Amino acid sequence: MTTFAVTASLPGRAMEMLAGAGEIREVAGAGRLERGQLLALVEGVDVALTMLYDAIDDEFLEAAGTGLRGICNVAVGFDNVDLAACARRGVVVTNTPGVLDDATADLAFALILAARRRLGEGERLVRAGTPWAWGMGFMVGHDLRGGRLGIVGLGGIGARVAALGRAFGMEIAYCARHESPNAAGLEATRLDLDELLATADVVSLHTPLTPATHHLIGARELGLMKPTATLVNTARGAVVDEAALVEALREGRIAGAGLDVFEHEPDVHPGLLELENAVLVPHIGSATVETRAAMAELAARNAIAIARREPPPTPVPPPAVD
Repeated sequence: MTTFAVTASLPGRAMEMLAGAGEIREVAGAGRLERGQLLALVEGVDVALTMLYDAIDDEFLEAAGTGLRGICNVAVGFDNVDLAACARRGVVVTNTPGVLDDATADLAFALILAARRRLGEGERLVRAGTPWAWGMGFMVGHDLRGGRLGIVGLGGIGARVAALGRAFGMEIAYCARHESPNAAGLEATRLDLDELLATADVVSLHTPLTPATHHLIGARELGLMKPTATLVNTARGAVVDEAALVEALREGRIAGAGLDVFEHEPDVHPGLLELENAVLVPHIGSATVETRAAMAELAARNAIAIARREPPPTPVPPPAVD
């Protein structure tokens, strides 16, 4: 019988689907597993359904053993998975793209609105009971209509953020390695990164975390942005150099930032916590009941396909071999 290891209990019908296809091994009542628990859980299993915080490396794969056939990451990102190590062992890797695009795009645009209109500052002021009075210069932010929204990475999520920007009357520019088919209908202009940063009023990041995108946005790149511009990150925290961002926000070199992800999460750079012009939320881009269920069920379909030695719906391509 196929054995599935599940590193965190899954919502929706996912657990029922897995139970109908094999035996489920999980740690009852556990939150995030300690490393030793994780390694013990996967010993001898056929397929592991993993979370974005589970490090899938040589140690993990050795603990699982030679019978491991698949890693089904319940996330669109897979920077926690050593793809080369999996490929060497013939382990198939899958992720959950597409099903979380709308939810993450909605959250990204919520951060854009919150940062541009200073919603976090306003709510904190009211909750603190601070005296205030309406005035022409009180809590003024920036319009979206007529501004340029710069999308870094025009994949599924980036394209949906761009569509929301169009609905708000924004001009769309994007940066990508190749012309994106998602640009059709958005009237989006493709620019190199430097020009996009220098001309956009809002920059929204939607690129995967790879060695090439680590600290893609650092001190030099922040220095190219307008002092009235806003940076939003719902991709991966380490795409941005957090220390450089803190300095740029503190010194007013950009107007604000909206962050759903952090470089060393769950830890947040203490400088960000002190800044009124930073809107911070705890990695909730896909956190809707419907989306999390869809992610879990897609991961279960991938796992069941691998167990049956069928092609999974959403495989991650193995890395190129020199």
